[in-house]
This record gives sequence, C-alpha cells and structure tokens, in this order.
Amino acid sequence: MRFCLLVMAKSPVPGQAKTRLCPPLSLEEAAEVAAASLLDTLSAVLATPGAVPVVALAGVVRREDVRDALAECVVVPQRGATFAERLVHAHADVARFGMPVLQIGMDTPQVTPELLGSCAEFGEAALGFARDGGWWALGLRDPLRASVLRDVPMSRADTGARTLEALRGLRVRTLPVLSDVDTMDDARAVAADVPGGRFAAALTEIAAVRR
Repeated sequence: MRFCLLVMAKSPVPGQAKTRLCPPLSLEEAAEVAAASLLDTLSAVLATPGAVPVVALAGVVRREDVRDALAECVVVPQRGATFAERLVHAHADVARFGMPVLQIGMDTPQVTPELLGSCAEFGEAALGFARDGGWWALGLRDPLRASVLRDVPMSRADTGARTLEALRGLRVRTLPVLSDVDTMDDARAVAADVPGGRFAAALTEIAAVRR
C-alpha cells in the first residue's frame, strides 16, 4: 500500500528548537538533541515500505547531515500563523499525491519502520495519543479532512481528546500511545527505549561533556 508519510519538522537551530529543554540544556545543546531526534525520525520514515516521505519544514536548515536526509524527501514549507493552521496547510499540500496520509512530528525518535507501516493501516482515520494528552500521529484517508484541526487548541493536556472529538463522524483507529519529547524527563525515557539511536547518543555526549 502506498501512503504519504508526512513529518512536521522545525529546523534544529539554537533558540528555535526544543527550547523547553532549556534549562538544564543550553540552546545549542537543545538544538543538537532536536537534530538527533529529527534524523532518527527521518531514518525510520525513509525505511518504511510504501511510504512517500514528505517533510513540512519550518526554518532554514544549516546542518549538512539534516540537509542530506531531507534531500531524500519531498520538502514543503510550513504555512500559517498557528501550529493548527500549519497542520491544515501541510495536509492540504500532500492531498495532491492522491493517497492516504500518516502525519507525525519530529518528537518521537523511537518510531520504527515497522511501527509506522502498521499505523498506516486504517480505514478513514487513525489517531495516536501521546502520554501528555496530546497526539503523536494522525492518519487520514482524505488529507483535506485535516481542516477540522483549525479549531483544535494545540499543546494542551486535552489536545488529543479535542482532536478525536473533531474527527467525529469518521471511523478512527486508535494507534499505540507514545511519549513525545517535550521535557528532559521525556528525553531520558525515550533515550532509554532506543539506546542505539542518534537521540540517545546526543544525550549521552551532552552528559559526558558536563561531567
């Protein structure tokens, strides 16, 4: 099955990415963690069978390793004043592919090709809740249905529940619950789940430098 695998991403620039990790991290360290998270995510996306990889990107990419990974994807700019608007526009941008969409962020570097492939198997819609009350994945057979997100408040403890309510009328498959990386506690927990990835290595290197 062919489907669009859409990643909402922010360029890992100090002061613009993962700032909720500061403190204890510096802005530069938070950007390193963000880059590792994005690269792990893109590695999983690019290895997912049947996926057409698309990245909706905010910001200017300055890192060569991130540019190299993005070169293997279709990249579209994020548009909109709010995150909800940017989500709606990103889904509308991929509607031209004429296939279902599974959208994720760059905050779940523990995803695997196997997980993403299984999450793409849905009828009308799918939603993966995050442990903090938000959501980490949204699947839509018709990407234009994402227009309902425009009125959903984002980055709140009830965002997941409000998104599910907005999808009322569609048959929604519930996906596995994951932790996304917003705080240092989240980061440590995710790194422990995937100790062999770039994300865990970035945290380990930061900890080593601080000793």
